[in-house]
Amino acid sequence: MPLLLNRDMVASLLTMAECIEAVEKAFAELAAGTAVLPLRTSLPSPGGISLYMPAFLQGANALACKVVAVFKGNPEKHRLPTTTGTILLQDAQTGRVCCIMDGEYLTAVRTGAASGVATKHLARSHAGQTAGIFGAGVQARMQLAAVREVRRLSRAFVYDILPGAAERFAREMSSRLDLEVVAVDSAREAARADIVCTATSSLMPLFEGGEVREGAHVNGIGSHTPDARELDGELIRRAKLVGDSREACFRESGDIILPVREGIIAESHFYAELGEIVTGRKAGRLTDQEITVFKSNGLAIQDAAAASLVYRKALAAGVGVSFDL
Repeated sequence: MPLLLNRDMVASLLTMAECIEAVEKAFAELAAGTAVLPLRTSLPSPGGISLYMPAFLQGANALACKVVAVFKGNPEKHRLPTTTGTILLQDAQTGRVCCIMDGEYLTAVRTGAASGVATKHLARSHAGQTAGIFGAGVQARMQLAAVREVRRLSRAFVYDILPGAAERFAREMSSRLDLEVVAVDSAREAARADIVCTATSSLMPLFEGGEVREGAHVNGIGSHTPDARELDGELIRRAKLVGDSREACFRESGDIILPVREGIIAESHFYAELGEIVTGRKAGRLTDQEITVFKSNGLAIQDAAAASLVYRKALAAGVGVSFDL
């Protein structure tokens, strides 16, 4: 019988360390050609838009589809969240749905995990580096947790335009990660860190690309439409540019589409997909002076890998509610 897992159950089973490992393998499968990743389908309806994100990982034997619904009137009209997510996990041999699970927490963790994989392969390996976090929401927390998992940090800086948000983030994450996290008053302070993560809803660049230090690594997470960007053209021009998917970057990411349109870079500036770096098909960081940028759009292979991991752990731990369709 199918298993039902709510948010709390998923959260109790999915650790960042294990998710990073699973997502890394998923990117390796994508590079190796053993992953099936159709384009996400958008379906508008009177209340909003629904996105369908299917994927199959042959090596992990993971077959899943995530349904994301964005209905902006929900909070006011129905007292529901603007965005919801649900994952259907299927048995790859029979096609039967074997698990239905909450996708919101899982999406947050797997997005952080992708940055963890990128940071592992692209950031300098020196101990005692600093992290700069833009944004103070759920995803910003996952970004810092993922970076902390793969690099030994001495301190983290957080910047947010909402009064008090950065201070609350600093208090919570300092305790949670046993790390000194400092709220800063200017974007420049966060942009000067060794590892920078942008996780905001901004439509405009958060800082000037010239402020980023040589040798820094940047994870660009928040922007995901062709007309929005968190990173400016100067940073993209200076950096070795790696994306989760070349196709997604040039179809969805204003961080890359806009510099091309403005003539700052050519499409050939795109260096590699993350899976190519993970599998060694292309070299990652070559010097301590290089600036590297990872542009994340969010891929269904990440959902499939994380959902399969959660399902296996749920079965082993006896977590979840079985039901008969």
